Amino acid sequence: MRIYLVGGAVRDRLLGIKSKDRDYCVEGARPEDLLSLGYKQVGHDFPVFLHPETGEEYALCRTERKSGHGYNGFVCDFSPDISIAADLKRRDLTINAIAEDEAGNLVDPLNGVRDIREKILRHAGPAFTEDPLRVLRLARFYARFYDRGFTVAPETEKLCSEMAASGELLSLTPERVWRETEKALNTNNPEQYFIFLEKTGALKCIMPDLARLREIPEPEGFHPEKDVFAHTMLALREISRITGNPVTRFAMVTHDFGKLETPPECWPAHEKHTEKGAPRIKALAQALKIPSVYRDFAIKISENHSYSRITVKDPEILDRVFSRMGGYKDPHNISVLAECLTADFRGRGKETQKHFTASYDLVYIFARAYKITAAPVIQDGFQGAEIQTELSRRRQKAIKTAQDELIRLWEKLGISEELY
Repeated sequence: MRIYLVGGAVRDRLLGIKSKDRDYCVEGARPEDLLSLGYKQVGHDFPVFLHPETGEEYALCRTERKSGHGYNGFVCDFSPDISIAADLKRRDLTINAIAEDEAGNLVDPLNGVRDIREKILRHAGPAFTEDPLRVLRLARFYARFYDRGFTVAPETEKLCSEMAASGELLSLTPERVWRETEKALNTNNPEQYFIFLEKTGALKCIMPDLARLREIPEPEGFHPEKDVFAHTMLALREISRITGNPVTRFAMVTHDFGKLETPPECWPAHEKHTEKGAPRIKALAQALKIPSVYRDFAIKISENHSYSRITVKDPEILDRVFSRMGGYKDPHNISVLAECLTADFRGRGKETQKHFTASYDLVYIFARAYKITAAPVIQDGFQGAEIQTELSRRRQKAIKTAQDELIRLWEKLGISEELY
């Protein structure tokens, strides 16, 4: 019986990355051999065992053959005669098909070490096409390693395009699509996940509304990137530089879904698009079984992400924005909205002006409104529905005062009126 460290732990060590998980592959063993040593079996389709002390996963060397359509259409074969090299050849990418024995020697049948050195993501072999989930996994690895300079091998990208065109990705379950997407949202460059999927045609198979944004033009004067998909990816890039929160990042993915409702004859203008995105976001969340925390916050950002001239907006409108964002109950929501406004502003196809005051303005104005609470209103004798009416009136008065203060400040500093 020979034990090898495999997969991500080996890859990450070679990349100088600290790996969270360590998986092992056992060559020359039968299930009863591991059971006799106290390992606990957890796999049914193929034998996977948990180490009795560390809880780490140990799988018997195995091979797979296609037996049906979709992700689950496989038959796994395992026996003491299957070598570690044969096991590695069934994996998705060459960089994930490297093993290390207990003496530290590498088993690298597909030249994964070379591809790590040359920063190439390459499919391990023809069997890549048998599993449609591997297209999404590849896109996720591309997003994860993008800032390290990794690229996708041309022949691998071509293969992904062919798989998307075949319709095989339509067999993926919503849970698996969302799992890969959520992992991608936690990388440094999540926009590259969606960009790769859109480029290969895979995105229209799993998120057709998001893919459709490529067809929808933007006003070129304000959005030199010209289409909504390009702007969305730039905005996602910018929010990812501000926060690592995947919920906020997902909100930027869908923030302009309302533009899907603009009639083509009205393009490139998108009047009142912030009011139209919620049904599309709900449909996407339902289709992919996306958790409600993602869905609900995405809807809030979609409905409230307009940052045009905050200092002169009607105080009633801003009060309504603060309420719809849930800011009076959770002030942090307004800070997150301000982050999204910044990302939306910076998400353009050219260098933007350095000064952007809307995010600061929003937080400053909200802080004034937040200080106005119901207790003094009640003490002044207001009752029932009058309480909310008077509370809103006082908050809107505080909003107007804060707006006037900001306008005087920006004028004093010489900041262009267009930016506030």
